[in-house]
Amino acid sequence: MPPIPGKACGSCKMCCQVLEIPELDKPAGPDCPNCAGRNGCAIYDARPNVCREFECEWLGERSLGPRLRPDLCGVIFFVDPDTDEYRAVSHPAKPMAFRAPEVFKHLVAMAKAGHVVVAKAGMVSHRIHANGQWGPWV
Repeated sequence: MPPIPGKACGSCKMCCQVLEIPELDKPAGPDCPNCAGRNGCAIYDARPNVCREFECEWLGERSLGPRLRPDLCGVIFFVDPDTDEYRAVSHPAKPMAFRAPEVFKHLVAMAKAGHVVVAKAGMVSHRIHANGQWGPWV
């Protein structure tokens, strides 16, 4: 799919920071050891397929505006390929970033559209409901 004008990873490295990458033995939370600061990925040309194929929702969804870029709002959005859940994973330094008004409004809209929406804050997951309520998700 061609890139959306005005959308690019740029300096955002949320996927390298917060997501688990089993192929690299990287747990969810800490930065990937291959994330080389402002220079990007130190193994970019040899990165595993999971990294090559991953695209966060912000990159591919026109309706997500610039303020919802993961590194700016503190939350990365994606559809879990195993469960089909719409996920919002907060940066460890901002565990409740999913509750910011613009982010939460987006999550409620996704729930209203029929998605199972799960927001992850550290080791705790929360289910976001279409009526705006949220609570623990096991």
